[in-house]
Amino acid sequence: MPRLPRVFAAILMLTLAAAAAPAQQAPGQRPPTPVTVVTLSAQDLTLTTRLPGRVVASATAEVRPQVAGIITERLFDEGAEVVEGEALYRIDSASYEARVAAALAALAQAEATRNAARREADRLSELLQRNVSSQQAVDDALAARDAAEAGLHVAEAQLVAAEIDLDRTTVTAPLSGTVGRSLTTRGALVTAGQAQPLAVIRTLDPVLVDVTMSAAELVAWRRGHMEEALGAADRTVSMTLADGGGYDHTGTLRAAEPYVDERTGVVVLRMEFPNPDKMLLPGMYVQVEMPQGVIENAILAPQSAIGRDRRGRPTAMVVTPENVVEERVLTVLRDRGTDWIVTEGLAEGDRIIVAGLQKVAPGAVVAPEERAAPAPAN
Repeated sequence: MPRLPRVFAAILMLTLAAAAAPAQQAPGQRPPTPVTVVTLSAQDLTLTTRLPGRVVASATAEVRPQVAGIITERLFDEGAEVVEGEALYRIDSASYEARVAAALAALAQAEATRNAARREADRLSELLQRNVSSQQAVDDALAARDAAEAGLHVAEAQLVAAEIDLDRTTVTAPLSGTVGRSLTTRGALVTAGQAQPLAVIRTLDPVLVDVTMSAAELVAWRRGHMEEALGAADRTVSMTLADGGGYDHTGTLRAAEPYVDERTGVVVLRMEFPNPDKMLLPGMYVQVEMPQGVIENAILAPQSAIGRDRRGRPTAMVVTPENVVEERVLTVLRDRGTDWIVTEGLAEGDRIIVAGLQKVAPGAVVAPEERAAPAPAN
């Protein structure tokens, strides 16, 4: 029976193979976990503080009449640009023309009186030299001549006043700028110095922005601490508009109110911004980014990579050169856009995990992949 040993041999080989199969399929070490990292770089950062503020026109003038009368004509387009001295309104000038005519007549009468008084004084002076007239008569003539001279000056002043009032029947722009809507209409009666303006003119290029700053920060400015901290950094200020978008032009600090509000402890600062496109309007709410100091060799870490440990300290997972995960405790100064400004705990060249944090722990071996750079905005 030669075939029987071969059958038993085949069965024995199959049994050994079946026993060895589980040992061959036993898993070995787990493959490295894929994670996404960002390689950090150090840079010098200028710290800024965001201050709320309101836009103010750099110059404002309320147009008011300086004489009384009926408005006969409006000479400007509402919302248009006007220049200083440009005619805006006309007031009925008939009564003022009559006053000028009366002043001219009074001036002519005063000149005639003055001339007559001069001739009389000269005549009596000659008679006095011939001993024909008395000194008293000469003195009276000289006094009359002087009074006539004074009367002539009064008449001249009255003519000037009448001409000024006549000129003021044409209401002109007191400054150059953008005129708003007309607050009166043709046919309305206006009076000199009335409370209600006829229109308002505002200079909108440049504009001013009034912001508030704490008194402590202002003291630091005054003592030069912030100037020293800024060094050679750019001192211009930037602006964020009400819709959250930025403003194309930068501004400069112009003045600080020499007064601290007792209730809030803040000081009003005034910035100046160019406004060639008239985008900024008085009363608009804005936020100003004002430089405060410079941090050298600071690290910007993505906010998505920073977590908190059980003690509330900010932490980050860093991949070592051996591709091992290491937990770092950080010192975070403040936020900057979508990043945190880290002053301790991270260094230039560190690879920080930004995606896949839920699948790793300190000491784990990972397969890091650098995050792709964001596509440039169109």
